[in-house]
Amino acid sequence: MSDYFSLSDCDVIGFDLDHTLCRYHLKETSRLIYESFARYLVDHKGYDPDLLLLTPATWDFCFKGLVVDLEDGNLVKLAADGTVLRATHGTRDLTEAEILQHYGPQRQWKHFHSLNTSFTRSAHYYFYDNYFDLPGALLCGRVVDMLNKRGEEVNAEFWKDMVAAIDHNYNTSAFKEDAGTYFPSVKRDPGRYLQPCSEEVKAWLRSMKEAGKVLLLITSSHSDYCRLICEHVLGKDYEDLFDIIITNALKPGFFSLVPHQRPFRTLVDDVEESEGLQALDKPGWYSQGNWPHLHQLLKTMTGKPEPKVVYFGDSMRSDMFPASSFGRWETVMVVEEMEGEGVPTSAAARANQGMKAPSDSSRQWGSYFMDAHKSSGEAGVEKEEQDQKLTWCCHSIHKYSTMAIPSVEHIAGLPLDYKFPRFSPDRPPTSGYYPRPPDSLQGGRSRDAS
Repeated sequence: MSDYFSLSDCDVIGFDLDHTLCRYHLKETSRLIYESFARYLVDHKGYDPDLLLLTPATWDFCFKGLVVDLEDGNLVKLAADGTVLRATHGTRDLTEAEILQHYGPQRQWKHFHSLNTSFTRSAHYYFYDNYFDLPGALLCGRVVDMLNKRGEEVNAEFWKDMVAAIDHNYNTSAFKEDAGTYFPSVKRDPGRYLQPCSEEVKAWLRSMKEAGKVLLLITSSHSDYCRLICEHVLGKDYEDLFDIIITNALKPGFFSLVPHQRPFRTLVDDVEESEGLQALDKPGWYSQGNWPHLHQLLKTMTGKPEPKVVYFGDSMRSDMFPASSFGRWETVMVVEEMEGEGVPTSAAARANQGMKAPSDSSRQWGSYFMDAHKSSGEAGVEKEEQDQKLTWCCHSIHKYSTMAIPSVEHIAGLPLDYKFPRFSPDRPPTSGYYPRPPDSLQGGRSRDAS
């Protein structure tokens, strides 16, 4: 495999929508999502109204890549080998002694193998890897704090209420019915939450179509919400930019193999037809579906037995891992955390005063990419020296992504034949970041895990 990657070598160029082609005002959106979840718990489940009260400093806890252990209410930040780098109980930091007490002298989280090999969700834990559920990590920590304050037992039961809050705000009928808090707010004032694409990005998309590339949009959002986003972000003529649009794709299930494949369905006024399609025979707008049927259509459209596909996304669980592992697609991960570590911010990124942006490094959690690890000696006695270890999230980017960028704006002005260095096990872990690696990866010696 070449050490370089170029869009000009690809036949099909696909995009996730949310936080990939569409950038949100993260601070405004995070406030709204948190309020959406917390409001449900207070109004429908009888939780303390104090959950709705936040200070700017509170947002430092909101950090992508955390795993909540539903059995005890701990949240953990993991290294590439499953070592617990940092942990909290609720929002309270665990001391080094408490970490050793919970996770042993090797600081190993017991469910790591299950999460690391499948990225599936579990009755035992939940992984926060996208901005749509990330404010739930803060809410989850605060709920555990309240249970402790009341002297109530912390176990997985509280999670049922959290899931109910997510379903209430994000179910597929909520947009049409104006249900919950999230969709009604975005519909009322989309400009407050959504950032329009630059003309440069739209010209970049058009140039790829003119070069004969098949352009593909795959989103788990329902068609009505997708339509609102695209019109605000890409303009009224957004459908002309894509050959195929797939909504309600229910990723990562979209990439599932037989017998779990869902059929594609056509839409009439944003309502799915009840009978699924046996195959796709032409480009257009579809709902649900599966990548093997899409692959057959792409063969027909490109005239190639194995069309080369590259897919841009922001979620390891929904985009990078399944597209790379099952679809065998090239993958470009949009990692906004790069902008918090020395990478120049694109013109589309806006700064609000007060709260920390969820993509910035956290005082409580540190860097998204790397962290110090205190080694333990004999009998679990902590050594003085500290190793710098790649986080599990960072290692996953290197393993399942061809390259990583902070936003599509950073590459939209480049020619299609521009050669990007790709991630490779034979090259330094900094190799696949464009336009430059995050600061934390460039200082000190990194220790990746295989």
